[in-house]
Amino acid sequence: MKEKTIQESVFCSGVGLHSGQIIHMALHPASKDSGIVFIRKDLGDIRIPANSAHVIPSSLATILESDGATVQTVEHLMAAISAMEIDNLIIELDGAEVPALDGSAYPFISLLQKAGSVKQKKERTYIEILKPMAISENGKSIAVRPGSSFEVSCHISFDHPVISNQSYRYWHSRQSFIQELASARTFGFLKDASALQAKGLAMGASVDNAVVIGDDKVLNKQGLRYSDEFVRHKVLDLIGDFALLGLPILGQVEAHCSGHKLHAELIQEIMQNKKAWRMVTASCSEKPPVVFQPTLQGMPLTA
Repeated sequence: MKEKTIQESVFCSGVGLHSGQIIHMALHPASKDSGIVFIRKDLGDIRIPANSAHVIPSSLATILESDGATVQTVEHLMAAISAMEIDNLIIELDGAEVPALDGSAYPFISLLQKAGSVKQKKERTYIEILKPMAISENGKSIAVRPGSSFEVSCHISFDHPVISNQSYRYWHSRQSFIQELASARTFGFLKDASALQAKGLAMGASVDNAVVIGDDKVLNKQGLRYSDEFVRHKVLDLIGDFALLGLPILGQVEAHCSGHKLHAELIQEIMQNKKAWRMVTASCSEKPPVVFQPTLQGMPLTA
């Protein structure tokens, strides 16, 4: 239950999902109690802390901003960092977006596994939810309530035969994330591509980094990695967004057709409602964090 950083620096590059630009990224060890920090190397090393104070509300990706500099589509990387229990990390980029790689969190998990981890001389601190909080708008909702571990229940509904209604319940741990969620890719509809690209979005999207949905089928030749890959990716997104609380959370989250914007609103509600939570360590909490053992339920259907 100590804070952790990575053992050695690692590097990768790839196209940005929305920008379409090739981005180079480096992950470096960071000192204890420093948190996760993005650095825009192309803008004179502007630092962008990965926490709720720097989130810009957005529907299609999570965006962080500081001193006029932004970094977008951070959610898949942040989900992997959270799952691997990395508390302190420096992330250097030479552009305004995290590389999409294959559209899931699995390449980032592999990168962090390659980097290794090292414990630091500070106890890990958690946000323990004490009172329920909720946000809802236009038939969409997200709520958090007390719990001794981080749990997520998610339901999505799309008026499309490929997705329709899907639900998933998830208990967070490193191995559960790797087995159940990490390979689930972001997805989009082919019919929306032109409109998005006219707005400068989805410029780098393709079947190489997203599940592309046609009128009545998935257009990726290899099909889906999980039979319910869509809702699993929504849970992955939520985990990445909640990592922007800055500390791991002990609480049960229930999401109904929510997205990045609603996640950000609930995170702000949590931060502002300080009587609804407390900061604890494993040694001082009356109910220390529960670690769930992985199951075979979420193994990918294909490699």
